[in-house]
Amino acid sequence: MQGLVERQSPYDREAERIEPGLAALQARVAHDLACLNYPPANWVPETRAPDGTRALDVLIVGAGMCGITASFALLREGVRHLRCIDRAAEGLEGPWTTTARMPTLRSPKHLTGPDLGVPTLTYRAWHEARFGAGGWDQLYKIDRVEWAAYLRWVRRQVGVPVENGVELLELDASAPLLRVVLGSARGREAIHVRKLVLATGRDGAGGFRWPAFPSFDRADSRRAGRVMHTLEEIDFAALRGKRIAMLGVLATAVDNAATALEAGAREVVCFARRPHLPQVNKSKGASFPGFQRGIGALDPATRWRLQTYMLTINAPPPHESVLRCQKLKGFSFRFDEPWLDLALDGEGVLVTTPRGPQRFDAALLGTGFEIDIAERPELAPVAGQVRRWRDLVPASEAARHPDLASQPALGPGFELVGASASAPQGLGGVHLFNWGSAMSHGPLAGDIPGLLVGATRLSNAIVQDLFTTDFARHEAAVHAHEDPELAPTDYFVPRDKRSGPL
Repeated sequence: MQGLVERQSPYDREAERIEPGLAALQARVAHDLACLNYPPANWVPETRAPDGTRALDVLIVGAGMCGITASFALLREGVRHLRCIDRAAEGLEGPWTTTARMPTLRSPKHLTGPDLGVPTLTYRAWHEARFGAGGWDQLYKIDRVEWAAYLRWVRRQVGVPVENGVELLELDASAPLLRVVLGSARGREAIHVRKLVLATGRDGAGGFRWPAFPSFDRADSRRAGRVMHTLEEIDFAALRGKRIAMLGVLATAVDNAATALEAGAREVVCFARRPHLPQVNKSKGASFPGFQRGIGALDPATRWRLQTYMLTINAPPPHESVLRCQKLKGFSFRFDEPWLDLALDGEGVLVTTPRGPQRFDAALLGTGFEIDIAERPELAPVAGQVRRWRDLVPASEAARHPDLASQPALGPGFELVGASASAPQGLGGVHLFNWGSAMSHGPLAGDIPGLLVGATRLSNAIVQDLFTTDFARHEAAVHAHEDPELAPTDYFVPRDKRSGPL
């Protein structure tokens, strides 16, 4: 596929074998994990499905940053009968080497997350093992493709059992034990699972946001190569010498504009409704443990008030992205100029703004994601029975923010909650560990700063529910437990001769 992987990381498995620093780090990781008794023995009793097979305890869908971290968190708690699947080939999980087009991460280099508090699993430890302490000191921000390589390295060190080329096709939540259908090159596979974790990224609870225009139909076959969403695969080489209209001025739009110009585009014009760029990234003011751990405990009214403020104030594009564009000939912003229409026109496109129609060779739509679980094939059958935020706030508030009001109002462990008593019994077994959780939990399932808190909250909730559901079996096991501690001494008494509780 053209334009899929923009550049390859210098890191690969051969490098892992020959780099002495990395080999030494891996030995330290193994020792640290052994000191932590990782992974502990599985403690979850077997559950039999209606067809007599053993049900899977947890299925994690998505092996990107969130899926790997969630799997690691569960394995660390002794939940070992799990699977982690990803429809992409190995190395293409998540957006890092495909649709993410910024040179570096936007987060500061010191932030942690996938390591779950194990120092030798941090990005810093991995970077210093390869480039030395001086290399870390000189690093400004983490290279995007290096971050992808690091995530694959963590995945191998902690032993997450990823199955690539496997996707979730169907979900039946009518019973407490979920039935899912998976698809792969081997065909369809129906299995029963107790817990389903959807670690499916920014578009995992909806999809791309496509603006509506009178003359534009995204299903029109003629749009290929001429009207593209910035989150699609794009053959930037095919845009060489062309004049491009960009709808949007935020991070993704600006990064894609720079990528197009660097690939040889003649001009990229970024259009905005607003009179200037947003100036403050409010999320930076909320990136601390108290906010991350506390927001989910706020009452719905308070959470709604805060989240509608946070999520309706757009963050500016990073200054690195703007500086990148400023250096490129052919780049410009146009403020106070919204698009009124978009039409395919001959070999190009016609963009209409309040200033009139304007011709371009191609148009890119940097309009981000939307959250609408009805748009997800696996969630569509239950979408109408899921509790939404509009069920928790006054109608007047829901009318002010209809998009946010339609988002799922999740439970404390990222689980779906039924809107009524007649909702499917298995809804609570479906955990949205993706961007669809933002209204309920803040940015804990998609942004690096909140990943440790989010993955830990998710795993704690799943562990607690698995235990309480099986409590009768655990209680019986406690009564039956026999550990002849005093057998080597003169005071050992066999079970059948003991007095008092056994």
